[in-house]
Amino acid sequence: MFYTIPDYYEEFRCIAGECEDTCCAGWQIVADEKSLEEYRQETGAYSAKLQQSVDWQNHTFRQDAEKRCAFLTEDNLCEMYQNLGADKLCRTCREYPRHTEEFEDVREISLSLSCPEAARLVLNKKEPVCFLTKERDGEEEFDGFDPFLYSKLTEGRQLIFEILQNRNLPMENRVILMLGLAFNMQTRVKGGHLFGCDEVFQKYRQQVHFSEAGRRAERWRRDFPRQMRFARKMFGNLRKLELLREDWERLLKETRVYLFGKGRRRYAQLTTDFRLWLYKDAPFDWNIVCEQLLVYYIYTYFCGAVYDEKIFVNAQMAAANVAVIWHLLAARWEKNEHTLDMEDVTEIVYRFSREVEHSEENLRIMWEMLEKEEKWFGTGRAR
Repeated sequence: MFYTIPDYYEEFRCIAGECEDTCCAGWQIVADEKSLEEYRQETGAYSAKLQQSVDWQNHTFRQDAEKRCAFLTEDNLCEMYQNLGADKLCRTCREYPRHTEEFEDVREISLSLSCPEAARLVLNKKEPVCFLTKERDGEEEFDGFDPFLYSKLTEGRQLIFEILQNRNLPMENRVILMLGLAFNMQTRVKGGHLFGCDEVFQKYRQQVHFSEAGRRAERWRRDFPRQMRFARKMFGNLRKLELLREDWERLLKETRVYLFGKGRRRYAQLTTDFRLWLYKDAPFDWNIVCEQLLVYYIYTYFCGAVYDEKIFVNAQMAAANVAVIWHLLAARWEKNEHTLDMEDVTEIVYRFSREVEHSEENLRIMWEMLEKEEKWFGTGRAR
């Protein structure tokens, strides 16, 4: 069995009560069967609290009126941990914010951006991310798993990483190339020509499509009506998602007012001014932040296409997520009277991740919406 992690993975440390937010409120914590059985058998002084605080029928921890876990203290520490130790935590609580994608003989582990400290670690990394693989004993077979498709997906993903981490290219060009490569891969796979992906990889390694990607990126940068239509559609669809936190709905409403409240001309002016500030005066390097976000999303989702062949939509998900985050930041910048720092970026990123990445229903809606919107971003589709 092979295990892959990003190179920053071992640097993560939970800061517990010092965190500006808590992972023990706002969403339902599901407990695994092994942990539930241990809770049933607990006979010590803490057993009464366990019996009262677990919803045995739904296999979850109970919450108060503010959706805080029954084990969460006022100072945002875990009462179960304090009384029974780390070994008694359920799998969800032990593993978060670690996220695992499972393939036949590979486990790919990441740190979820929904954790503020994990987001801070990812977003403040200056060097290109590398991925480390280790082998451990054990094998597992999945029914219907296509090892040949998985091999092409991993090869394509590595090439996408190389494109996204090519800091000699403008960021918009990198995004167009990422989408174009994914689209061309999907065309081959859907057409029953899996090994035709090798031709696609060769062309992108030879930079055959780089000039066209630059032209498409420049057209996108100048097309404010198209950008606004895309942003309106994305934020309209975000309103359809399952709401996990009430403050998220307030943030979306506030963002729509700042972005769209005064019409197309004001949107164009605001986004132009924000883009200029972002690349000229921001106290952080947006290109690097954007690169780390895109690499995170591609690493987390791209190879999941081995199960449904939705290669292009997984690349679209990465681009769309970053585009939404960019617009959320533009609205925050306007609200802050034209200032923004890395704490603002971290907050927006982890709040977005909490709403989208921790609900299977929300992810499904996003994927379905993006499948209908193949024309956004001006993707390069050379065959």
